[in-house]
Amino acid sequence: MAPTFDHPGESGAQDPIRLLAIRDEPLSLDEVFRAVGDDAAGGTALFVGTVRNHDGGADVDGLGYSCHPSAEAEMRRIAVKVVAEYPVRALAAVHRVGDLAVGDLAVIVAVSCPHRGEAFEACRKLIDDLKHEVPIWKHQKFSDGTEEWVGAC
Repeated sequence: MAPTFDHPGESGAQDPIRLLAIRDEPLSLDEVFRAVGDDAAGGTALFVGTVRNHDGGADVDGLGYSCHPSAEAEMRRIAVKVVAEYPVRALAAVHRVGDLAVGDLAVIVAVSCPHRGEAFEACRKLIDDLKHEVPIWKHQKFSDGTEEWVGAC
C-alpha cells in the first residue's frame, strides 16, 4: 500500500527510518519509542523480544547472539521494504549481540503509522522479516549442559 496524504501535516521530508542498529550493549525501550514519535502518527506498535527460560521443552540458562557483517545492511533493506508497503511515519529496529541472560531484551522494533491497524501490520511485517532474513544466529545454552545453534534470529 503506497502512502497517501489526506492532510498537509501527514507529508514530510524526514526519513521514516529513524533508528537501525546492532548493539553489544543493553537495549533501551525508551530510545526506540522516542525514535518513532511523530505528530502525524495515530498509532505506534512496538515489539520487544526477550530471552525466555525454555525452548523445545528444555530449560535455557542463557544465550549468545552473533551476526554477519551484512546484518545491519539487511535490516535497512527490510526497513525500506516495510516503508514502501505501509504508510509508515517512523520506524526503528535494534538487535542485541553478545551474551544475554534470561529476561534480557534481545530485539526491539517499533513502527508509527497514521492508524493503529497499519502500525500493527507494519510492525509484524518488520519483526517477521528481520527474524527470517537478517543473518543473526542464536547460540542457546541449556541447563543440562547442552548447547544449540539456531539460524537467523
